[in-house]
Formats: sequence, structure tokens, C-alpha cells
Amino acid sequence: MIRNENEYQEAVNRLGEEEKRLADQRVALKKNGLSANEIKRATDPFLSFHLQLKEEVESYERLKRGDLGEMSNLHGLGQMLVGLRIALGLTQRELADRLAVHETQVSRDERNEYHGITVERTSRILDALGVRLRSFFDEPVVPSIKSTKDPEVPIG
Repeated sequence: MIRNENEYQEAVNRLGEEEKRLADQRVALKKNGLSANEIKRATDPFLSFHLQLKEEVESYERLKRGDLGEMSNLHGLGQMLVGLRIALGLTQRELADRLAVHETQVSRDERNEYHGITVERTSRILDALGVRLRSFFDEPVVPSIKSTKDPEVPIG
């Protein structure tokens, strides 16, 4: 996950460089007489990494536009907190100032996606971001209850 503008700029630059490198590699492989299938097999691993990086860049751009998506049952809470900071246009330093902690603390927390964060700490971060969290419950999901006995099966 891209967490700040520097990481974003580095990723965008890396994407441009990799696109050129991938195109050059395809041309070189074609000149060496490889078939389209062979070229695809040779470049697929690079393309996979490239697409993952492109997805991260696009995700950061969505966050910058304020498109946070949804969170379900607090899964992804850490990513949502990072996303909120980005969507609000705050730097890690600015959030750290609001929390009265050192910037390295925010950086470390975000790198770990706020793993194991307490409710109290989450509340402090949301307050520092000026965000109100609203929640609601969907209809309860009742798990199926399995019998502890094996069903009797008639013997034929």
C-alpha cells in the first residue's frame, strides 16, 4: 500500500520505467525469433509485478479523491485509517502533530497497518482526523448448529 506522496511519485516513476523496459524486452525477444506465446511466457512475471504496482498507484489516486470504499466487520481498519489520512490530504507529520507523537510513530503504525490497535487509540486517531465513525449492524447471521450425534443411518 502506498502511504505518502513520496512513495506515490516513486511508484509512478517506476511504472514508467518498467513499461519502457517491458516494451524493449518484447521487441528484443521478437527479434530473437520467439513466438508470441514464448514472449508472453517470458514477460508474464514482469507484467504481474507491473500490474500489482499499477493497482497500488490507482488505489492511492482513488484515496486522494476521497473514494475510501467500505469496511466490513472492522476488517481492514488499519488500511481505512491510512486511507482516511490520505483522503483528507494530511501528511504523516501533520497527523503526528495532531496526535502529539513523533512522525516515526505514525509511519511505523501505518507500515504495520495499525495491527492490534485498541479502540481507544482508534478513537484518538479518528478525532485527530476530524472524522466521525458511524456503524450499524446488518441482520444477524446465525451459524448452522450441527448435532453432536451422528445421524442414524439404516443398514440396508
